[in-house]
Amino acid sequence: MPIKKHLAVTSLLGASFAAAGQSSFIVEDLKVEGLQRVALGAALTHIPINVGDNIDEYTISQTVKALYKSGHFEDITVYRDDELLIFKVRERPTIASIEFDGNKDIKDEQLNDSLDQQNIRAGEPLDRTVLSNIEKGLIDFFHSIGKYNAKIEVSITELPRNRVRLNLDFEEGDAASVRQINLVGNELFSDEELLSLVESQQDLPWWKFLSNDRYQKQTIEGDLEKIRSFYLDKGYLRFNIDSTQVSVSPERESVYVTANITEGEKYTVKGFDFIGDLLGREELLKSIIPLKSGELYNGSVVTASEEYIKSYLARFGYANAEVRTIPEIDDENKEVKLTLSVNPGNRIYVRRIMVNGNQITADEVVRREMTQLEGAWLSNQSLERSKLQIQRLPYMENVEFEVKPIAGIDDQVDVDFTVKEQPAGSFQAGVAYGSYAGLQFNIGVSESNFLGTGNQLAFNINTSKGSDRYSVSYTDPYFTPDGVSQGTSIFYSNYDSSAFSLVPYKSKSYGIGTNFGFPIDAVNRINFGGRWIEESLSDIADYEQTRIMRLAFFNPDDPDAAYEFTKYEMSVGWSRITVNRGMFPTAGSRQSLTLNATTPNSDLNFFKINYNSRFYWPISNDHRWVFSTRAALAYGNGYGSTNGFDQILPFQEYFRITEEELRGFDRNTILPEAIRRRTSSISGSVLPDGSSTGTIGSPSEFDRLELWGRIGGNAKAVAGMELIVPTPFLDEDNTSSVRTSLFVDAANVWDTEFDIDRYSNLPEDQVNQLRDFGDPTRFRVSTGLSLQWISPMGPMLISFAYPLKKEDKDETKTISFNITNTF
Repeated sequence: MPIKKHLAVTSLLGASFAAAGQSSFIVEDLKVEGLQRVALGAALTHIPINVGDNIDEYTISQTVKALYKSGHFEDITVYRDDELLIFKVRERPTIASIEFDGNKDIKDEQLNDSLDQQNIRAGEPLDRTVLSNIEKGLIDFFHSIGKYNAKIEVSITELPRNRVRLNLDFEEGDAASVRQINLVGNELFSDEELLSLVESQQDLPWWKFLSNDRYQKQTIEGDLEKIRSFYLDKGYLRFNIDSTQVSVSPERESVYVTANITEGEKYTVKGFDFIGDLLGREELLKSIIPLKSGELYNGSVVTASEEYIKSYLARFGYANAEVRTIPEIDDENKEVKLTLSVNPGNRIYVRRIMVNGNQITADEVVRREMTQLEGAWLSNQSLERSKLQIQRLPYMENVEFEVKPIAGIDDQVDVDFTVKEQPAGSFQAGVAYGSYAGLQFNIGVSESNFLGTGNQLAFNINTSKGSDRYSVSYTDPYFTPDGVSQGTSIFYSNYDSSAFSLVPYKSKSYGIGTNFGFPIDAVNRINFGGRWIEESLSDIADYEQTRIMRLAFFNPDDPDAAYEFTKYEMSVGWSRITVNRGMFPTAGSRQSLTLNATTPNSDLNFFKINYNSRFYWPISNDHRWVFSTRAALAYGNGYGSTNGFDQILPFQEYFRITEEELRGFDRNTILPEAIRRRTSSISGSVLPDGSSTGTIGSPSEFDRLELWGRIGGNAKAVAGMELIVPTPFLDEDNTSSVRTSLFVDAANVWDTEFDIDRYSNLPEDQVNQLRDFGDPTRFRVSTGLSLQWISPMGPMLISFAYPLKKEDKDETKTISFNITNTF
């Protein structure tokens, strides 16, 4: 259209020139009429004509073309009035808005991005000539996803002030289904075997309504590549897909896909060699790549070998290494010699590292986790390690990085790390009442990223029936620049065990402690700590398990006095953390081993050993299906003696089971019971004066046993398995803050000092009350469903559990809800 106008203008001018008997004239003045949005100065920049110029029809024709090329005008007419040259223009309308209607498969964001690439956006002038290209491109897209009946209408609504509204109305229709996939030329493998490899499904029966046989061009292309890879992996080097046809049914509701293939024969790798610059590491590379001479050709192995070499070179800064395999095929002997051409390219250095997305966390907190440094060569291993270490921080939900080339510089790049933060602490405050703990008041703050410093602060006040605890702790994970951590804590506790279904005693304690952690490498750490504790025990009931402590520390001068202890605890521990993120990991493991012991100058001499582990194995590539196992083992005992009595693990230090460790059971319900042994007495005879000789103690075999509540034990074992599954009805953006899992829990606490044979001389009805509290095999087992959520208040856990193995006196709990640490 514009070219015709150009010609028309040129012809008219030529006629006027001819009539005037001249082919050119001198411009004495020029005008531009019709301008609205475009400034006169902007229009004149595209008119290379000045007053006094001698112009002809060719000059004017080129000027009209330049004005059209500016993109501001959709109609231009040129007039001559004597020596006055007039350009009359009509500007292109401005797009006021773009509206979509009826689109389902294509989201508004995708459409806007597509239009933006063609410079069609609100606020810009509209080029009507590209509208037909838009329609064609969208129709092609719908055909590629099987919607052959799709219709698109692009309309323009005129608005005041030379503005328009662009409307795209879609009538998508239903997608065509894959009626049949035909493979032609396969003799070595059946259609069923080959089609079992593909994602596309064909001609599904009605009862498979949850499956999808919708035709999509990209999916079919991917399926054919899977078949190609299948053949190449089995040595069929000459395999080829000769042609592919897609036939649409007359009603345009189904398609038939036909692929013609040539299978060829198997080829063996005769040998392989390298060409190019291998940086002197040829022998090493030969030893680490999976290619082997004499084996069948395998396309996956060839690709893996190329990636091995690229990955290896990238560790030393050669991030853009090119590796290409050149086959020399011997069709007569069905052999192939492979030559791997290696071009490492330039060593790439990191100019600058940027951190984006951190609204709370300081840059230096993120940067101190990085092993990739500015000014050093670019290493993919260091980048991945940096990403992993940042992602392990409990206040990071997701971490990504992008390597950006620098224009004009071949050997430098910038690296952008983009982080997404998540709540890393909790605030709790409230008043509650429960049948288990009675009236409760609590207020607490726990923050793993205090003021964005990466330091951990916890402050807690918790009061309930039978328990008051106040504590403050602070940990600096980078007490020194090389990663030595330091933590300090102080606490006060007032505890009445009778409120928690345990043997009655009262305890008051307070103390202060500190610990240091020393990194061995990126995943291993050693910790050392110490605590000073003052403890007071009173109202201790007389049970078999408490008798040794009562006798060892009993004060005959003040039999009602409380037992006062000073304890100096030392600890040493090892931890190994390889998980891929701090909260809700999906791969890797956490393991720890800790020894706590009081020093010999403490009033109580004992030690406790704890081992904890958790492993994660992703089942699916997207890590939405994960299998996890956990295990915990603990053992404690005393050493030395006091007042002639060998010390054992104090009963207040016994191990117990929480609701989070064994879901489906009430807390403390599976612990060994406290035993009270009462002696029997026989009344004496009556004397002649009516008085009695008193009572006579009976032999110990007539003692009576009473079981009173739970007390715990000095050994503990916990195990569990979980299948982490996608949370239904939850979009992908929230999968990192909500986790659903199916679980099996097992746990037991026992007392290695308990000997049931000590009671074998008692009457049968007394012995029958006892269970072997020293038996490590008395596991309880439960199964159920768990839902965890990293809420703004902290990690929340709700579980629905059913006991699979329990004992008569166990108390079960089907539903439990806790604000707790994540599994």
